[in-house]
Formats: sequence, C-alpha cells, structure tokens
Amino acid sequence: MTKTYEVRTHGCQMNVHDSERIAGLLESAGFVDVMGLAEPERPAAPDVVVFNTCAVRENAAGKLYGQLGQLRPVKQSNPGMQIAVGGCLAQKDRSSIVDRAPWVDVVFGTHNVGSLPVLLERARHNAEAQVEILESLETFPSTLPTRRDSAYSGWVSISVGCNNTCTFCIVPALRGKEKDRRPGDVLAEVQALVDQGVGEVTLLGQNVNTYGVEFGDRLAFGKLLRSCGDIKGLERVRFTSPHPAAFTDDVIDAMAETPNVMPQLHMPLQSGSDRVLKTMRRSYRSKKFLGILDRVRAAMPEAAITTDIIVGFPGETEEDFQATLDVTREARFSSAFTFQYSIRPGTPAAEMADQLPKAVVQERFERLLELQEEVSWSENRKQEGRTVEVLVAPGEGRKDAETHRLSGRAQDNRLVHFGVPDGAERPRPGDVVAVAVTYAAPHHLVADSGVQGGTYRVRRTAGGDAWAALQDGAADGVTRKPAVALGIPQVGAPPVAPAVQTACCTG
Repeated sequence: MTKTYEVRTHGCQMNVHDSERIAGLLESAGFVDVMGLAEPERPAAPDVVVFNTCAVRENAAGKLYGQLGQLRPVKQSNPGMQIAVGGCLAQKDRSSIVDRAPWVDVVFGTHNVGSLPVLLERARHNAEAQVEILESLETFPSTLPTRRDSAYSGWVSISVGCNNTCTFCIVPALRGKEKDRRPGDVLAEVQALVDQGVGEVTLLGQNVNTYGVEFGDRLAFGKLLRSCGDIKGLERVRFTSPHPAAFTDDVIDAMAETPNVMPQLHMPLQSGSDRVLKTMRRSYRSKKFLGILDRVRAAMPEAAITTDIIVGFPGETEEDFQATLDVTREARFSSAFTFQYSIRPGTPAAEMADQLPKAVVQERFERLLELQEEVSWSENRKQEGRTVEVLVAPGEGRKDAETHRLSGRAQDNRLVHFGVPDGAERPRPGDVVAVAVTYAAPHHLVADSGVQGGTYRVRRTAGGDAWAALQDGAADGVTRKPAVALGIPQVGAPPVAPAVQTACCTG
C-alpha cells in the first residue's frame, strides 16, 4: 500500500526550505505527499505528519500543541499513524514535547533533519517515542534529498546559524554558530536548478550578508551575487535577510551592477530608537540604517525596501517609540513585518525589567500599523502607470478566481494582480508578463492595462515550460511538484586558504 506523508511548516523561509528537505527524505524512503494524490485516492489520515516548528514567537508552542491536540483522536482512529516534530521548537523543548503530547513518535532538531526516516522506523520498531537532538551541525543540509515546492523558483542556502547575540532572539541558540558553504557549492546548486528550468533563486542565510566570515573573506557575499549574474538562464536573484551592521557598499554595487539581482531589499530595522537598539545588542544605529537606504536608492532608485520592526521591547518609552515612527516615516518602506515583542525564555530580554503592559504594546502596535499602511499606499501609488514585469505564480491572489485575474511578483517583489484580455495568450506559472499598473492598494498592485487595451505581453520561459511539463496529465485539484533532487555534494576538496575561496567565488 502507498505510504503517505504531510509536512506542516511554521516560521521563516529557512523552515520552508528545510521542509522541502524533509519532503525529499520521506519520498526517498518511499512515502508519497498526500496532497499529490487525487481526492478519491487520499486516505482519511496520512501515515506520517511532520511539524517543522518555529520558536521565534511566543505563540509558537501554543500553535504546535493546539494542532497536536487536534491530531490525537485522528491517531487513535489510525493506530499506525506517526507524528514527528522538528525545527526550532523541537531543538528548544526536546523531550518535553513527548511529555506534553505522548502520542508524538519522533522529536528531531535543527541539526539532524537527515535522521528523520531512521527515527520514524526506530519508533515503529521499538513502539516508543524517539527523541534525538544534536548540538551542532554535522553535514550542511543542502547535501540532503530535496523535494522543491516550485518548478520555476527555488531557495538556496548559503549559510546556516548566526554569530550575533541580539537579546530578543533565540535563533543562535537553536541554529548554532554561522556555518558557510563554499561558493563553488552554492553556484553548483544554482546552476543545477537553472538546468531544471528554475529562473529565480533566493539566497538564504540568518545573516546572509555576513557570508564568508567562516573562510575569512568579508567581500564574499558581493562576489557571490556577481557570480550569480554570470549564470545563463538565471533571470532573478534575491536574498534574505541581511543585517544592517554588516551591510557594505560592495554589496550595493554588486546589486546595482548585476542585472539579474532584483531591485529589492529586506533590511530589518527592529527599532528606530538608538537606546533600544543598544539594549537589543543591534550593532548599528538609526543614522547608519537610514544611510544604507539612501545609498541603496542612489544606486537603484526603483528599489523597494521592506523591514522588520518590534514594538514594545522591554523598557521602550513613548519617546523611543516615537523614534521608531520617525525612522519608519523617513525610510519609506514599501511594506513592513511588524511584531509585538513577546518573551522568549532563554533570551536575555526575557529577564529584563520594565516588561511593558500588553495594552501599551497593542496601542503602539496599532499606531505603527496605521503609519506603515499610509506609507505603503503612498509608495505603491508611485507605481501607477509604470510597466512592470510579473513572474506569474500558481495563485498568490485569494480573490483571483472571482476577479478573473492572475497574480505574481514584480521585479521589486511587489505583489501584482493582473487581468488577461479576452482572447489573449494566458501565461503559465513561471512565465513573465509585462503589464502597466492601473491601481495601487496598500498591499498589492492591480494591472488591468491589457484588459483596457494597453500593455500586455507574455514571455514564455523555461520555468513556465518546466511547470507545464509537470502538470501534464495531472488529476483535477492536484498540483504536481518537481521530482526529488538527491542533494548537492561538495565540489572538490575543502579549501586550505581564504584565497582559494575567493577564486572559487569569482569563477
């Protein structure tokens, strides 16, 4: 009988990419994605459900245990079903997950994703829960089998872990110190993706622009961006997330001078107050932060800049919060991911005095949202009348069916909903469409220029070809994903000096 699995992902892009590896491992072990089956063939419950968890937010544990509670009666009705919990919360809570939810079969950490199939089999054979947490990374996860979600767009990890000590963040304790991949390995993976039809890659790292610290080349990230520009067929390169303290002008130059590096930057602010930034151990101040944005826009006037902001950090005064509003107003972010500070046990901030009342944090949060909404709408209105190139997605717009529009991302990563003229060629996911923006909302753009008799051009791409080939003959309601890739081994022998790394990076 077909064994099925389901992966539920909580958290950041790193977790999303790790979940692709989890899927690849399970499929290599003979399991089939339950959502890849036609509706009549889907079992009442998958044989394996894997939770890939996050520990950054306070409600992460509540979300996990709530979903585990919902699965308890499902498992009681399906005794052969197995439940596994991995990711950052598993690395943090370890065996206490099984103590709270004894029906969980496997707990594995951020450093041993590759152990999952063995742990599942051991739990089945021994009829008892298996908890295995490693303290450090033994093998870079890109060597693992991977079942990617998209035929035309892919994640590429260039580093894992973090060397910073931000007082609010638990990630360094859970992901470990920064470990960098060799440039040749990164570029080999990018080339392999392009050979499969992928036209867009996003380079991933906890602090992506500190790439090179492990092998002693502080300019390695800019060189890597330029090297990506030499890969034929690679149309779009993005990266996330950089750290302002390490963001250097050579990276700005590489972005501006490499045509396939997109004019988009996610630059976490966290707070506009220098006093709060110091308490957070963020090694930059508001003036430096705004100076980076000025230089980015001088080199790339069309760049869209997004950010992360935390409201209500311990000890934040009204004056501190006003400084955050002032920087937000001056920075002109196209959008912002805004968070209310929440205590994370194990972080220095959790032990700080002057934890703010929930009502104060909520009120400030709402004021920040109101301001950013105003700024986002103002910035988006500047796009009206502009012709943008949209990389078409399978469905980023929840209302696309009723509005008869398709959706995708512009080069600056803004979400665009566009109309297809009657009788015109309908693009496939992965294709690129040129349309003019006809209306701007705070969180998206509408481009009905083609419907109104104006600009509408479709460019078929290798990514669109790859997507179409996968869907050929698929049952209704089933979106096929790419086949499992066996992972990217290291290229050649490990280097013995930083100079070798530099040569590799520049080709």
